Amino acid sequence: MADLPRCRHASWADVDRWADTLAARIREADAVPEVIVALTRGGWVPGRLLCDRLGVKRLVSLRAQHWGVTATPSGKAELTEELSTPVADLRVLVVDDITDTGESLALATEHVATFRPSRLESAAFLHIAHSKFLPTYFAEEIPRNAWVWVVFPWNYWEDLASLAERAASITPGLDAVRATLARQAGLDVPRADLERIAAYVRLD
Repeated sequence: MADLPRCRHASWADVDRWADTLAARIREADAVPEVIVALTRGGWVPGRLLCDRLGVKRLVSLRAQHWGVTATPSGKAELTEELSTPVADLRVLVVDDITDTGESLALATEHVATFRPSRLESAAFLHIAHSKFLPTYFAEEIPRNAWVWVVFPWNYWEDLASLAERAASITPGLDAVRATLARQAGLDVPRADLERIAAYVRLD
């Protein structure tokens, strides 16, 4: 039987609050960067929102894959697309949406360090206390004993498809899947969303 994690469905209001909090903390530290490096794919939106709030014009990306609802083959973070722009002697902030194990952000920060920026810091919207990596800045900390799988607005459909498929392996059928997601994962999903998912994921 498939396991379902407890979930927290983050809203765009949550996202705005986290972005405001992070930007304020970075400004208070007099640490506005010249370049923001956003981890793909989770860090793209946080990176863009921080650019707006901090007045940063240079936004670049690199890709560090890690486990999500479905694990990578190795189970570890892997750098699959390296930084493609020079950042030597520049103030750099590496951004992701969440530090869960922290491996992705740690790997990305180590990689950026090889480009010899003048200052290198990191940030995440959410930091889970059991993470092995502590970002320089974070907006909200989730205690170790309160771990949840955070469903961000930008990965709602991807996560819902994976979670619904797991729920269907427990109790098939749209209404049964909806009930299982509510009971086991704490997600109240509109039936219309599951109908949309059912176009490409088998739920019966």
